[in-house]
Amino acid sequence: MKGKRFRYSEESKTIFSGSIYLSIPGSILISVEAYIPGSSLKGKIRSLLELHLGMHNDPSIRGWGAVHTCANSECPVCVIFGSSADESTNGPTRLVVRDAILDDDYKKEQKRKDSNWTALDLTESKYENSINRITARANPRNFERVVPGAKFSFEMIYRVFKRHDENDKQNPEMEDEKLFKDVLTGLKLIENDALGGAGSRGCGQVEFKIEIGNGQTKSLADIESSDIKTIPINK
Repeated sequence: MKGKRFRYSEESKTIFSGSIYLSIPGSILISVEAYIPGSSLKGKIRSLLELHLGMHNDPSIRGWGAVHTCANSECPVCVIFGSSADESTNGPTRLVVRDAILDDDYKKEQKRKDSNWTALDLTESKYENSINRITARANPRNFERVVPGAKFSFEMIYRVFKRHDENDKQNPEMEDEKLFKDVLTGLKLIENDALGGAGSRGCGQVEFKIEIGNGQTKSLADIESSDIKTIPINK
């Protein structure tokens, strides 16, 4: 097995609305820092990629809008993200997405600007209002969101397996590596969409920066699949 390991820094260009702290039943507080669950990132990549590839509108599979799943060994969605154990014919999911935590350099920068800064200053309350069109009665509401400019860091691992066809021969056309470009496409789709709630109302605009080694970073507009090297995993 081989794999691509790459780190991302993610900047909230406007506002990210999402999880503010991690808790477990019983209200035991694990962290007061905002974080972005890996499951949210992975799910957003998958859902936008399904829409992009037109895999959301086949009622013969599961119904309109259902999560796409199939037995096609060259389907980018099912190979990259996997499917349920009962239906999987492509092996394990290829993409592993870690939780995105608040970037250490960002925290140090905020501390330099304000010695009293804490992670609690990363959030704000956003107030909205809906108004009845006839009576003009207001229905105010609010939610908590992350402030603009916040930076999060996380790691993604793309696993590359040598796959064989039905005759047990290695098939170059089934190589996982050629599907990695779809992961980058999914991240680009997020930049043009939104991450988290209230995306159509000014929240959730993000930008990704990818570390490619030697301290260098590239934006998604500039990066190519070949910029991220595949690392063999020795037995």
